[in-house]
Amino acid sequence: MRKLIQQFGGKITKELQNQYKESENWSDGKFKNLEVTTMDMGVKDIPKMLYKQFTDKAKRQPETPIPIVPFDKEAFLKKDGTFKFIWYGHSVILMRMNGKTILIDPMLGPNASPIAPFKTKRFSENTLDLITDFPEIDLLLISHDHYDHLDYDSILRLKEKTKQFYVALGVKRHLVKWGIEADKIKEFDWWNNANFADIEITYTPTRHFSGRGITDREKSLWGGWVFKTETESIWFSGDGGYGKHFKEIGEKLGPFDFGFMECGQYNEKWHAIHMYPEESVQAAKDAGVKKVMPVHWAGFALAQHAWTEPVDEFAKSAVLNNLEAIYPQIGQLVDPKITQASTEWWKK
Repeated sequence: MRKLIQQFGGKITKELQNQYKESENWSDGKFKNLEVTTMDMGVKDIPKMLYKQFTDKAKRQPETPIPIVPFDKEAFLKKDGTFKFIWYGHSVILMRMNGKTILIDPMLGPNASPIAPFKTKRFSENTLDLITDFPEIDLLLISHDHYDHLDYDSILRLKEKTKQFYVALGVKRHLVKWGIEADKIKEFDWWNNANFADIEITYTPTRHFSGRGITDREKSLWGGWVFKTETESIWFSGDGGYGKHFKEIGEKLGPFDFGFMECGQYNEKWHAIHMYPEESVQAAKDAGVKKVMPVHWAGFALAQHAWTEPVDEFAKSAVLNNLEAIYPQIGQLVDPKITQASTEWWKK
């Protein structure tokens, strides 16, 4: 029971609420999107959706667990001066940039629904154990506080080997609740930036929502991250529906050499907060991304589409739009400057 309660994270105090009110993105007691965002789902739709979510699993998950390429710490830490990364399914990105190790949205737990009566099991096995082999984390970033991006068990394993945390405004209270020292955590509102090891890091808007329980919906912010050095410009789009903010991000911070584009867990009922694959490709073009890969898939079945549909449709759209894209295996060390031949590993 104590662990279940811990999953919800930190409570909002009057002091914190007064702090959030200082944000221009806070209105009427909660954070707001830049444009009107609603979901086409009423109370009467929820029982049917939940039943389908936890019972109808044909094609929504792989027949056997997705293997993970073993971690090569020596290759990852090699001092070659290039940006490189490893994707661990869903939105987990382990990056090496300017000689620093950066980890984004490290949800490596086995279950994306820890407070629900039924589990949403991960497609790969023993992913929490990956953390043991990870090197010291110089910077850990959290885009928003949903369970498939901010995981209690992962944070417990990471907190002793992580030097600093950059998080969405409102997420700090969860980490403090879980034992992270407050002075290690920096919160970001949209367009806030900071210099970390000569990497200019900016928190960018998305069209989404937040919350870990019934009472804290939209009480923390949601967004993406831009990383800029003298030679490279990288964008992690974050979760969200299609909107005008993509062009604004491109105008302010683009163009980008490479982009991790949210693609997966979409449904017509919540289309406003998760993009369809063709919209993900269009968002990359809007923001001026030269080379992309889809993320937010191959981790969990959080929607009713087939588990391979996001990548298959993204690949088709990328070809039609002359957008260069790569599709690395889970655990594969990638240098995006080197063209990666697509093996369509998910079809095997």
